[in-house]
Amino acid sequence: MDIHGRDLRYFVAVAEELGFTRAAERLFVSQPALSKQIRMLERQLGVVLFERDRRTVRLTSVGEALLPHAREVLAAWQGAEAAVREANSAERRTLVIGMSTSPGRGLLPALRTRLVSRHPDVQPVLRQVNWADPSAGLADGSSDVAFVWLPLPDEDRYQCAVVALEPRVVALPKGHPLAVRAASDPEGQVDFADLLDEPFLALPAKAGPLRDHWLAVDARDGRPPRIGGVVASAEETYEAVSGGQGIALLAAGNAPLVVRDKVIAVPVRGLSPSRLAVAAAHDDRRPLVLAYLAAAREVGATTCCDPVPGA
Repeated sequence: MDIHGRDLRYFVAVAEELGFTRAAERLFVSQPALSKQIRMLERQLGVVLFERDRRTVRLTSVGEALLPHAREVLAAWQGAEAAVREANSAERRTLVIGMSTSPGRGLLPALRTRLVSRHPDVQPVLRQVNWADPSAGLADGSSDVAFVWLPLPDEDRYQCAVVALEPRVVALPKGHPLAVRAASDPEGQVDFADLLDEPFLALPAKAGPLRDHWLAVDARDGRPPRIGGVVASAEETYEAVSGGQGIALLAAGNAPLVVRDKVIAVPVRGLSPSRLAVAAAHDDRRPLVLAYLAAAREVGATTCCDPVPGA
């Protein structure tokens, strides 16, 4: 039996008003239409809900039995509608920002300030994503926008705004021969050619072209890298470098995530800079997403115009 909410609303109105004219006015429908709908409801249920004569309308015992349940159903549906409206409104105000590590560099507060100036009710939500997902949640839709390192797999699926250009540095255990060599270099750097035979720490294979970027495959002239281990977080990188498992390339701005008592970071000559970007799905035109990308472009126009040391 398929009873519509409208039928129950009509029934309750007539039951409470005990008159079709007053109920029709309350419902903003015509009296004939209301009478017809009530008769259809009675036929569907196979019962008589109202006793009618020229002067009065009264509930039958069946109608009295139905009334509290009809009210309960209507109240529950009104609650459901309110919950849906509230959830929909919250969703329109919420922006999920994915990241594999905190972007630092003052980017989050700078972008938030610009975003809030355009959308005062926005509720940014930060989401940490494992390094195995270079899209930081964009690929599966769990993030609305994300801080990502370029290049991304399937890059044409995304729209990007670069917010930082930084040289790549190498994380080494203290006392490593290359650290000693860098200390004697006038610029405190090492040449990438000096790293070619070292074991490197790599991102998980799922990272695709980003894994190749942090292995500097583009600067090896076809020589395959030696993989000393796979890491999926800054903590794993620190432990692997300090334990002598391998060395790791990092963006200069991310070096503080790994550099501690047993690990140092040394600038590397001969490598192109790394690019940190804010990205979103290519076809995402939601206002909050576009506003965050616009804020990222504004910040990037300032941060990316400075010369990149070591580039």
